Parts: sequence; C-alpha cells; structure tokens
Amino acid sequence: MDIKIEQSWKNALAGEFEKPYFAALVRFLHQERAEGHRIYPPGSMIFKAFELTPVQDVKVVILGQDPYHGPGQAMGLSFSVPENVPAPPSLKNIFKEIETDLGVKMSGYPNLEKWARQGVLLLNAVLTVRPGEAASHSRIGWQEFTDAVIKYISDNCSGVVFLLWGNFARTKRELIDTSRHYVLEAAHPSPLARGAFFGCRHFSRTNSLLQAQGKTPIDWVL
Repeated sequence: MDIKIEQSWKNALAGEFEKPYFAALVRFLHQERAEGHRIYPPGSMIFKAFELTPVQDVKVVILGQDPYHGPGQAMGLSFSVPENVPAPPSLKNIFKEIETDLGVKMSGYPNLEKWARQGVLLLNAVLTVRPGEAASHSRIGWQEFTDAVIKYISDNCSGVVFLLWGNFARTKRELIDTSRHYVLEAAHPSPLARGAFFGCRHFSRTNSLLQAQGKTPIDWVL
C-alpha cells in the first residue's frame, strides 16, 4: 500500500504506524488486492486529507464515516467527490445549508479541496472500502488509527472546531477535550435524516468561533 502522508502527520502519527494493528491493516489491504478486490479510493488518495491539511493548519474537522463506494467517487476527503462526478445527496444538502446559512449561491462544484487547503480536515473514520459495499472495511483497524488522529489534534492543537454530523460522528466526542476545542453537533446531512440537518448553521457558527480566536474564517463558497 502506498502510504503517502504529509510529513507533519507522518511525524505526529509515527507511533501508530509501528503498532501491530496498523501492520495487520496493511496486510489486509494487500490481501484484498491479491484476491482481486478493488479498493476505493485509489492507493495514492487514501491519505489525501492529511496531504492537503497539515497538522499545524487544522482549524476545523468534518468527520465522515467511510468513503463513498460508487465508481470514481471516493477521493480521500470526507463528503467530497471529484469535479467530474455528480454531488451525492448528502453533499447537496450541505450546499443547501451553506446557501441558507451564509446567504450565498453555491455552484454545485463537488470537490472540497478548497476547504481542505484552508485548514478543514475532511476526515473519514474509515479510509477504505470495497466497491458497492458500504462499511466493508469498518473493522480492519482504521478506526483505531483515525481515533488516534482525533486524539492527537485534541491534545496538541487549540481552538479547533469539530463538526459532528449524525450519531456515528457524535460517538467521537469523547476523544475531544472540550475545554480546548469547540464541538458542534447536528443530524447527518443525508436525506435519510429527513431534513434535520437544515438550520444547524454550522458554517457561520464555525467562522464566528474562528474569528473570535483571531483566526482567518473559512471561505465555504465553491
């Protein structure tokens, strides 16, 4: 597996890469490929979120569950798809909320790299998946790794805004030191939540929290 990870994260997580669970995870992914299974996203994109948002730049964390499992969708950033792929329903709802919250017009451009480059860590709890099989890699060790990522941010950064959408994301709250950071919770943007995500105003609230600390707000408009 191509462990392409940005240097600050490589340093921060060096201990995780040496643990038995991570070696087992890598062996599992090699075995999947040896058995003819495809893996999403492509190997070079598995750690894309880390590549675009170095540790020292993290201002916001948006936590997803696992990658999209449709062809060409997964690109290593939670909720994001490449520009030549239609925005999935959850992302469309995120854009609707931004429009209402900020009084702006979104283009529908579904690649969220612009957010990542501004300090929004678009982190899935599970970093790989089999095509067409949601949560198929949810028990191979990724959550131990991404829990360590969340804990590292909690312990070593300050004033980060964590956006936890849906019941799964909320389970990660216990990893976050809320005396050092901000946690905003809402329903998941999926249509299955029947619109409960709308009205959370997380995008304006996030920027208010960042500005109160003297940090540059996020330009959410795509």
